[in-house]
Amino acid sequence: MSSTAETKSVWGRGKAKGSKKSVSRSQKLGLQFPVGRIARYLKKGGYAQHLGSGSPIYLSAVLEYLASEVLELTGNAARDNNKNRIILRYIQLEGLFHHW
Repeated sequence: MSSTAETKSVWGRGKAKGSKKSVSRSQKLGLQFPVGRIARYLKKGGYAQHLGSGSPIYLSAVLEYLASEVLELTGNAARDNNKNRIILRYIQLEGLFHHW
């Protein structure tokens, strides 16, 4: 029995000696938001009977984009007030959540 990346270890658990380290879908796609976790939540949430493989990828990309937009705007507001940290007041100043 050779120890390649495809074979399992002798005990049938884990990885073989020469196996490669696993790479998450988020790392493959260059995203910061967790694709696997969002997929799990979509499955457990019962939103649909079937879940496409691209759905959690698209959703995590959209959530990451929205988070980056909010952080950029609030970071600009913090810089305008000569501060290094973002606080709730700066999020409110940008008008993102005025309807709350």
